[in-house]
Amino acid sequence: MKVFGDVILVAALIPSVYYLIVVFSAWRFFTEPAPLKSNTPFTPPISNLKPIRGLDRDAYENFASFCRQDYPNYELLFCVGSPDDPAVPILEKLRLDFPDRQIRILYEEGGKGTNDKVKKLDRLVREAQNEIVVINDSDVRARTDYLRNVVAPLADPKVGAVTCFYLPIEENGFAEALQNMSMISDFFASALVARQLDGVKFALGTTIATRRSCLEKFGGYKAIENRPGDDLLVGRLIAEQGFEVKLLQYSISTVADYQSVNGLLHKRMRWLVVMRHMRPWGHVGLLLTQGLPWALAAFLVSPTLGVALGYFGSYLTLRFLITWLIGIKGLRHAGVWSRMPLVVIWDAVSFCIWVASFGSNSIRWRDQEYRIRDGVLEPVTPHP
Repeated sequence: MKVFGDVILVAALIPSVYYLIVVFSAWRFFTEPAPLKSNTPFTPPISNLKPIRGLDRDAYENFASFCRQDYPNYELLFCVGSPDDPAVPILEKLRLDFPDRQIRILYEEGGKGTNDKVKKLDRLVREAQNEIVVINDSDVRARTDYLRNVVAPLADPKVGAVTCFYLPIEENGFAEALQNMSMISDFFASALVARQLDGVKFALGTTIATRRSCLEKFGGYKAIENRPGDDLLVGRLIAEQGFEVKLLQYSISTVADYQSVNGLLHKRMRWLVVMRHMRPWGHVGLLLTQGLPWALAAFLVSPTLGVALGYFGSYLTLRFLITWLIGIKGLRHAGVWSRMPLVVIWDAVSFCIWVASFGSNSIRWRDQEYRIRDGVLEPVTPHP
């Protein structure tokens, strides 16, 4: 029994090692010289592509922010499933309100692919008039210097794609605050570690700036129309061609697409189920990054004041340091200090979601249920 306890005490130190790697990775990233590119002379024509399904909160303002870009030559392409989509009247109003912008609305109802978003992206890339494309989700809102900053690194032919972090415009309620702290302390932390140890081999759906030729080299979106995690997959496939994928210190804004804790849990479960199928061993390895349950395990096998202070003290210190470093020093996001206790709540919730993810092979996106089998999406119910 003593041997078992000693093993637990040693294993419970591993998350602290991971947290120290996070601290180092975040410090390296945010202290690197990275001047903004708002005055860059590299301003090639751009096609800004947006797959749309349904109506997000504040949709008009989200879309309009891309019509107000300080950029000389770009077009905006939206792709929806049918003229009956509730986003269509908003898009039509956008064309009326910004007559000087090149705005096109495409419809994509056919195709055999099961990933509705990817089918739309395939159509958008084929219809784009320009070599440089910037792809972003429908729930994001951009500052006027957004296009200049995300496209600037592509002036280097070695850079094949550019992506960036994202922060909420506002937090309405507990669920959105918890989501925000989870992104800063957990998701962004893991992305920075991946960048430090193996380079950026992913992209985030809020921003993917790339070239059509880079997409064509792996077969384009048509080649992954039945796969989940298209944004992460595109970043990986571009990196595998030998291109650099650039993660910027710049961030874009998002408007939350859920309004309850239940919606947040479903969204994070979807992410983890997809990650389990894309990187199965990496998903298992997440156990070694969970500081809270390991600290609890250490205390259970050795319930002493010293163990409690040592393990829980180091856990809280490192978790709060990570959140400060990424959220406050790096991304300069307001309100992080007052929400620090949510980090502990999130760590408890995320561990439960991680455990539950091993018992699920299905995900839900918008109003469609899918099953993942051998890395491929299969609709569970007929498409409406």
